[in-house]
Amino acid sequence: MKKAIFVTAGAAGTGFAIAERFAKEGKDVFVSARKIEEAISAAEAISAKYGVFSKGYAFDLRDRKSIVETFKDIDSMGYYVETVCHNAANLHLAKDPSKGIDFFDITPEEFAEVLEANVIGNFTIVREAALRMKENGGGAFVFISSNSAVRPNPNRIAYVTSKGGINSMSKSIAVDLGKYGIRSNVVMPGTIKTARWIAMGDKQISNGTMTPIGDISDFEDIANAAWFFGSQESKNVTGTELMVDGGMSTQIYPEILNKYRAEDIARQEATKK
Repeated sequence: MKKAIFVTAGAAGTGFAIAERFAKEGKDVFVSARKIEEAISAAEAISAKYGVFSKGYAFDLRDRKSIVETFKDIDSMGYYVETVCHNAANLHLAKDPSKGIDFFDITPEEFAEVLEANVIGNFTIVREAALRMKENGGGAFVFISSNSAVRPNPNRIAYVTSKGGINSMSKSIAVDLGKYGIRSNVVMPGTIKTARWIAMGDKQISNGTMTPIGDISDFEDIANAAWFFGSQESKNVTGTELMVDGGMSTQIYPEILNKYRAEDIARQEATKK
């Protein structure tokens, strides 16, 4: 059987950068997107640039039937997926990502919808891929989670809960499937320079001024971490997590808050005068 990589939500942004990172190393790559046109376009771009085989698929993480059919189609071409990079997610941030959704505005149905996609949908992919990995000498799962799984942002309870579930699921996969040569690890990004983040402008929740290293992640930062976990570079690494957030989750509070506090005190003193 020929080996390939599968990147969910691999048609743009972080996912496309991950797909390119593996293709750059000569790996054949499958990508998914919600729209088939986007998936096909991304696959064609990867093939043209790197000379590898690439094919696009369209499915929603909640569509279990389409996930199963996707893996059957991959079987029919004589491939098995050696590494899956789980990048797709239901963000559930409403119209204004800078505000999120108030706790009391989220219904149980909406909460369940996020878990159905981010946890159960990803488990469906894991199960289909693991069945093939078991018969073909092993493989690797790389989950793109979030630093908010351990340091939550406000008004994102459904998303944060789902990412925490992914982290725990990855550990269980590592324990249950290690005997088959199957590894599972998690990349935990902080803020990434996505089109959505750029469009937020002065409403950006965090940027380089908030991190110890003075910057947030480019797509390539996440792609490099995914390559490490998804390749033989990490052949003895499983059940672990890697923060890629410029040190944001390490600090008690951003140093720039000292500046804001000093400015606030100065304003108060000026008012007294």
